[in-house]
Amino acid sequence: MADAAMTVPSTDAAPATRRLPLASRRFALELRQQMAWHAQALILGVSLAIGMGVSAAILVAAGVPANELLNEFVMQTLFDRQSLQAVLFQAAPMILVGIAASMAFRARFWNLGLEGQMIWGAIGATAISVLDIGPAALRLPLMLVMAMALGLLWALAPTLLKLKLGVNEIISSLMLNYIASNFLLHLVYGAWKDPKDSFPYSPQFRAFERLPEWFGNVSTAAIGLALVVALLAWWFVGVSRAGLYLRFVDANPRMADAVGVPVRRMILAAVLLSGALSGIAGFVVVAGQEGRLTQGFFAGYGFSGILIAFLARNNPLAATVVAVLVAALFVAGRNLQVFYQIPFSMVQLIQAIVVICVASSDFFIRHRIRAVVSKN
Repeated sequence: MADAAMTVPSTDAAPATRRLPLASRRFALELRQQMAWHAQALILGVSLAIGMGVSAAILVAAGVPANELLNEFVMQTLFDRQSLQAVLFQAAPMILVGIAASMAFRARFWNLGLEGQMIWGAIGATAISVLDIGPAALRLPLMLVMAMALGLLWALAPTLLKLKLGVNEIISSLMLNYIASNFLLHLVYGAWKDPKDSFPYSPQFRAFERLPEWFGNVSTAAIGLALVVALLAWWFVGVSRAGLYLRFVDANPRMADAVGVPVRRMILAAVLLSGALSGIAGFVVVAGQEGRLTQGFFAGYGFSGILIAFLARNNPLAATVVAVLVAALFVAGRNLQVFYQIPFSMVQLIQAIVVICVASSDFFIRHRIRAVVSKN
């Protein structure tokens, strides 16, 4: 009976702690070991809804009718044939650069040279056209192979600097973008300037040097190529032995090296693959969208690729979905500019709000907040 009497008061402690004022409670931030996929999807959905809600409030305050917002962002963007073609058209290179970034990030190599690798991929493809190399039937495959090769070689430099000399890859890969862009300007203002009108772009590609068009005159075979690359990247990451090694490297490089994983070789392979995929993205833009080499075709793709890889958590299939959503956001923004005279700065603000809200969801996926019960 004495023991029972002593245990009774402990049941009143929990209600007492629950009645504490919020300001006087203590909380601890903890890392989550794992979260179910449906819970992650719920957090992402809530974050996206918050971003869209804030964006909707800004647009209504700017004069866009509230009853037209759903129509512009969903119906006119995803269910209108012409807008859907524009989304797929925009998504193809974004899928490629997003997967390219995710490949390098899986090896803990922060490849910020995606735009430079795109530029060299486009230069390689254009060189095949300008120099008239190979028969017409093989021209597109040759352009694709040359784009992959030059993108890969441009990614080799920061990789060797990192592995051999310990140079920070963020600085080296980023600085190489400026070298590539200035060499591009040298070509389009010099030897490769179009002789017909003397504008700073290369001569127009011939019909057999352009990616074939599907689904009308807007969406091209580029989206098919991007989807094939996404499936191959998923197989590489999820099924192959190299993908298993990359998971070890991503989790803990020192432990992976201790158990016999060829860490340096896997980093080299992942970054070279990233450069090759960026080169393909450059080929897709010049052979599928522009039809020639232009001076600013690469602008914005590097940032978009990094963003897509981050939001997709380096998953190739998720990167494909995220790239399509980002492309849809860009197309919807352009529609708002045209039909409602919304300034471009506001379109950028809306895109930034949505991206920040979705990116912030990663914090709640990786962490949880737990109330600390005081023992006093």
